Amino acid sequence: MKGFLPAFLLILVFPVSSDTFTFKADRMSGGKAAGREITILQGNAEVRSDKLLLRADRIEIQGEDNQFIDCSGNVWGQEEEKNIFFQTDRLRYDRTLKIARLEGNSTLEDRKNEIVAKGRFIEYDDQAEVTVFQISVRLFKDNLVCRSEYAVYRRIEKLLDLSGFPVVYKKEDEFRADRIRVDLDTDDVVMEGSVSGSIKN
Repeated sequence: MKGFLPAFLLILVFPVSSDTFTFKADRMSGGKAAGREITILQGNAEVRSDKLLLRADRIEIQGEDNQFIDCSGNVWGQEEEKNIFFQTDRLRYDRTLKIARLEGNSTLEDRKNEIVAKGRFIEYDDQAEVTVFQISVRLFKDNLVCRSEYAVYRRIEKLLDLSGFPVVYKKEDEFRADRIRVDLDTDDVVMEGSVSGSIKN
C-alpha cells in the first residue's frame, strides 16, 4: 500500500485479540514492510481502540498489531467508559500498555469527578488510572484551584499530589508548601515543608 488513496471517507476494521481496532480518514498512505509497519491518516482522521476514541488532523499508526498511535493537529480524545475527555497539540498512545502521552497545550477533563486539569505534558495510565502532569499545571474543581509544576492524580483514590512551587486556593483561602496533597473527595489539604498560607474568616 503505497502513495495516497483518493480523498474519500475510508473505514477499516481490524480485530486484534479481544479488541476491535477501527480507523477512518479522508486519505491514507503507508507500508507493511516487516518491522516498519506504518499507516498515515490525514484529514478528519479518527481511531477507535477498545474504549478510546481519538480524532486529529493527522494520525500515524505504527508497529505490530497497530501498537503505537501518534496524533497531531487539533487532537481530541475520549475514554468513553470512564467519561474522560482530553485535548492537546500532540498525543502518543501505546495500545499494549494503554498509556497516553499528551504534549503541548493539553487539557484533561474527568467529568465523572468534575475535575478539569491542564499542563504542558500529561501522561495518562488507563489501567492504573493514574495521571502525571508537568509544567504549568492547573487543576480546577468547584471552588478549588491548584497550581504547581508537577502533579500526580490518582483517580481511584481521588488524591492529588502537588510539588514544584505548589499553591492551592480554596475559596478565598490560600495554601503554600513544598508538597501538598489534596483529597478531591473532601477538599481536605495536607501540606509538608515550608508551609504558609492565609485564611479569610
